[in-house]
Amino acid sequence: MSNKIYVGNLPYSVTDDSLQHNFSAYGNVTSAKVMMDRDSGRSKGFGFVEMGTATEAQAAIDGLHGQSVDGRSLVVNIARPKEDRGFGGGNAGGNGGGYRGGRERY
Repeated sequence: MSNKIYVGNLPYSVTDDSLQHNFSAYGNVTSAKVMMDRDSGRSKGFGFVEMGTATEAQAAIDGLHGQSVDGRSLVVNIARPKEDRGFGGGNAGGNGGGYRGGRERY
């Protein structure tokens, strides 16, 4: 089992520090990060916590999943690896067509 935890449905008021504080009741928190929108600087409503051991991670999941924070029910579970979306390298564009601009000349 992993010691990395996904935390979803977070209120926008939650910070890295408050996330770490809440999870520290269940063991050693090695990192806590609320994901932020790079354009607005506002929370995306989810984050990740890494606990010291898998046992501590499971205790945090058992203790916090479904708990209400500012009226929102937390979703707390083991973090899954980021999925490969298949975009990869190479030509990601369509058929090479496009707008020629100007007016057509006949």
